[in-house]
Amino acid sequence: MNGTQGSVIKVSGPLVIARGLAGARMFEMVRVGEARLFGEIIEVRDDDYSIQVYEETEGIGPGQPVWRTGEPLSVELGPGLIRSIYDGVQRPLDALQRDFGDYVVRGAERPALDRTRQWAFTPVAGIGNEVAAGDILGTVPESRLVLHKIMVPPGVTGKVVKIAPVTGNVDTEVAILETPKGNVSITMVQRWPVRQPRPVARKLMPTLPLVTGQRVIDMFFPMAQGGTACVPGPFGSGKTVVQHQLAKWADARIIVYVGCGERGNEMTDVLMEFPRLKDPSSGEALMERTVLVANTSNMPVAAREASVFTGIAMAEYFRDMGYSVALMADSTSRWAEAMREISGRLEEMPGEEGYPAYLGSRIASFYERAGNVICLGSDQRPASVSIIGAVSPPGGDLSEPVVQATLRVVKVYWGLDDKLAFARHFPAINWLTSYSLYHEIVDASADSQVAEDWSEIRTRAMTLLHQEAELEELVRLVGVDSLAADDRILMQAARMIREDFLHQNAFDDRDTYTSLEKQYNLISLILHYYDHARTALQNGASLDNLTKLAILDEVARAKLIPEEAQDQFDHLKRRITEDIRALLINA
Repeated sequence: MNGTQGSVIKVSGPLVIARGLAGARMFEMVRVGEARLFGEIIEVRDDDYSIQVYEETEGIGPGQPVWRTGEPLSVELGPGLIRSIYDGVQRPLDALQRDFGDYVVRGAERPALDRTRQWAFTPVAGIGNEVAAGDILGTVPESRLVLHKIMVPPGVTGKVVKIAPVTGNVDTEVAILETPKGNVSITMVQRWPVRQPRPVARKLMPTLPLVTGQRVIDMFFPMAQGGTACVPGPFGSGKTVVQHQLAKWADARIIVYVGCGERGNEMTDVLMEFPRLKDPSSGEALMERTVLVANTSNMPVAAREASVFTGIAMAEYFRDMGYSVALMADSTSRWAEAMREISGRLEEMPGEEGYPAYLGSRIASFYERAGNVICLGSDQRPASVSIIGAVSPPGGDLSEPVVQATLRVVKVYWGLDDKLAFARHFPAINWLTSYSLYHEIVDASADSQVAEDWSEIRTRAMTLLHQEAELEELVRLVGVDSLAADDRILMQAARMIREDFLHQNAFDDRDTYTSLEKQYNLISLILHYYDHARTALQNGASLDNLTKLAILDEVARAKLIPEEAQDQFDHLKRRITEDIRALLINA
């Protein structure tokens, strides 16, 4: 507290108006009432300061005191973030439960990083080294999967005059730097304002794919490391399951999962499931590289916006260490609804559907913090933050403002379709309406690392799906029997792509994740059948016999072939060729 004290003059839900906070600035944190509730100044008019309070304001009334803190909403960054679960303003929920019980007590506060835990710091820099912002001074083994790098804070440059191995909590001094403004003590913890992007040396175009193991995504609508994507869809279409799958299987080193306004039971699923899941690359628990931020729909509405920026600030911190980071936000619609509520209480001029006029710029300020970068520091280490945001439009209306504002800034659109979900087709991503602007990046990588005809195979498969959609309109009018044999075999191949490739079971151990190599083998197996079947048709084979081959049952089960048994696909291709050749001999 800096000592300046004002008083409450009006309370309207999470909005409190106070006077007497002379010198207070926008986005400064304050404490409201005798309970010292967390709040943030969001509007200043003369001597009236509008404060959005991140806790329930019941019992707060005119005349109660308000204290300035002199600081913006900030997060603590240091060892201990991994495996933690925080609320929207980075209070550790496990510590609050231990000290206050199962319900969050208003005004309760505990340090974001546990001061009782001891960490072993090992120096990398030496005495006499000249260091600048972003340079790595030493490392701390934070978990079995994450080596935490203690960096020179942004804005600090100098010479190391003291550094040595030490074991202590995050407040322990690990180094002293001699700077033009005097000596600066470096500890294991940094504080950073959540609304301010952390600086980088420079931003780069994305160049590497973000492999997710989800076939419809990796093959048809891929994501790049450092890219942005949105997952809009109506209730029940599987947005949260898609987010969970990406958090589990995306090949980012660090996962930050933000539950901003979704139902509490969905966040409970994450908390119950993630500790049991194994990281596919290491075999360790997935929580060993995960940070969770939970601000569910039954928690204070104003903290939803804070939770999104809290998450991205932590993601940028791990990015600065040189890691690839993936942030999942579920769901940004709930955050936008919180903005609409606060805006209404501020009596601001509403925009479309009552959302504030700055909705688009606020959403952009979040997604634009993604990127592929060169970090600060002399080693020029590359890193990335990828952002995937779920959007929950009312009634599945994709023309509503939050979806449209999001689509203006993201480059991947995975449109979920309730008709596919009701037909039990998951992931329910509509292949006719979704798109990705990262195809060239991923195709170039896959062509060189997986198969040289990856992009050709992908284009052919997508063309079949679009041709099937055109033929389905004709079938509805005149029936399938009126189609030419070529068109019917095309529809058979497209059905195999839909049912045997795009359909994926998140709860099957073998089907939940598919490598790029296996994806290529699956789709090329289906196209292999299609090519041979068309040739056989032209040479007099029976359409019925071609569509009822016994081998097609094995093709349908090919997605369950173990990752290490890739040679089975070659065996299936030979079987298809032999079976179709036998049909021709008997024709």
